[in-house]
Amino acid sequence: MLSTLIWLPVVGAIIIGFLPGKVAQTRLRAIALAVATAIVLVTLWLATKFDITYSGWQFQEELTWIPQLGLSYKLGADGLSFPLLALGSLLNWIVIFSSRVDVERVRLKYALILLVNAGVTGAFLAQNLLLFVLFYELVLIPLYLLIAIWGGSKREYAAMKFLMYTAVSGILILAAFLGMTWLSNSTSFNYEAIQTQGLSLTTQLILLTILLVGFGIKIPLVPLHTWLPDAYVEASPVVAILLGGVVAKMGTYGLVRYGLQLFPEAWSLVAPGLSILGVVSVLYGALSAIAQKDIKRMVAYSSIGHMGYIVVAAAALTPLSLLGCVIQMVSHGIILAILFYLVGVVETKVGTRELDVLNGLMNPTRGLPLVSALLILGGMASAGIPGLVGFVAEFLVFQGSYAVLPWQTLLCIFASGLTAVYFVILLNRTCFGKLDNRKAYYPKVLWNEQAPAIILAVIIFFLGIQPTWLVRWTETTTNAIVSAVPTQVDQKVALKDSSLVILAQARSKLHH
Repeated sequence: MLSTLIWLPVVGAIIIGFLPGKVAQTRLRAIALAVATAIVLVTLWLATKFDITYSGWQFQEELTWIPQLGLSYKLGADGLSFPLLALGSLLNWIVIFSSRVDVERVRLKYALILLVNAGVTGAFLAQNLLLFVLFYELVLIPLYLLIAIWGGSKREYAAMKFLMYTAVSGILILAAFLGMTWLSNSTSFNYEAIQTQGLSLTTQLILLTILLVGFGIKIPLVPLHTWLPDAYVEASPVVAILLGGVVAKMGTYGLVRYGLQLFPEAWSLVAPGLSILGVVSVLYGALSAIAQKDIKRMVAYSSIGHMGYIVVAAAALTPLSLLGCVIQMVSHGIILAILFYLVGVVETKVGTRELDVLNGLMNPTRGLPLVSALLILGGMASAGIPGLVGFVAEFLVFQGSYAVLPWQTLLCIFASGLTAVYFVILLNRTCFGKLDNRKAYYPKVLWNEQAPAIILAVIIFFLGIQPTWLVRWTETTTNAIVSAVPTQVDQKVALKDSSLVILAQARSKLHH
């Protein structure tokens, strides 16, 4: 059934792309939406079969492909990948439902969105390293075209910058995969066949560093982030949802799956430095967001900060922090989706994204009251207000990380306060104040334009009140991952024990 989630959008893209004759835009949208709905239904069916008490791979599929290269079509899902799989299916449906049909080349647009979904899904499910790289790179060209064709005034620049950065990311990841496979004398690129523990610690550190840079570009981590503000801002709102809500999670997923799990010993050595990079990203994203006048750019910079929480949690590597790492990935995707979507609605109805121009949208008669209320909800969730899913994720990250990384965690908590600052600025200037009586006659927001944000808002509320519904899918797997990795605390204990042994031996010799 996992193959269905990959090939269903591919078949849908082919049907949409090659339907003969001139097809009505509404019919193309109906086909794309039917495919997206089928993907969601298959994901829900798999959820009913998923064993939350088992930490290993489930629903495994394998087909020999090119044995001479060690490439096989091998898929599987576990508690790390399945929540992200569900997130991708949900946001893919939101994006297709929200996409405008009155744009040029709508046939191509729907096909590209479905191909992005296929690539991301394949990357989350791949159990073969080369297969992961193929799906990782499959996402590149469709996203480049989605930005370059339907983006803003600087779309060509933003798309080319995204293409270059992501291409370098893929090359680095492929180089690391080839290195770890060849140096470990493995005859296959299958995940379970890779044994890096036999490599020297120096070799492990070199390969892990290459992976960290490759996935760090995709996340993105400061200072590898410079493509993000341009790509997110110039992309249309629905493409920005794909970029930030789903595609960026390929970076954090890869960091845990291929960095942490394949290099457990080296990971404990680089974790302190990685946590510093995470904190820098958190603070940089928050402070940069405060300085913005464009609300879409403000949300883009906030994304950098919230992705930094994930990196700090992974670096801390306690059972609670790694659980928070995965929950933060899902939470960030949902919250970022509602924020980008509502920013797009505001821009469409009001005609601007500038904070100095927007005001009074909460006005119940001539403003956008429901859109403003949902925007306030999204801001509160991003700031970690209790009762919303953002609070659950951040609490797990902070509580789990503090014992190992106390000052990094405190700086992240401080940055969480800064999140409240820039969202208060955004909401105060956008939603409140007095409308301009001469200009404030905005088009009505239709129910189908409000529906995606309402669905996301309900999920934010529900998972904030019932976090167990989200936590239970991944807790068993994250606990198993942590138990297999020698943490910084374990290393200190081992070092202390060995020192005591040496000291005892020395005393024994002196006594004799």
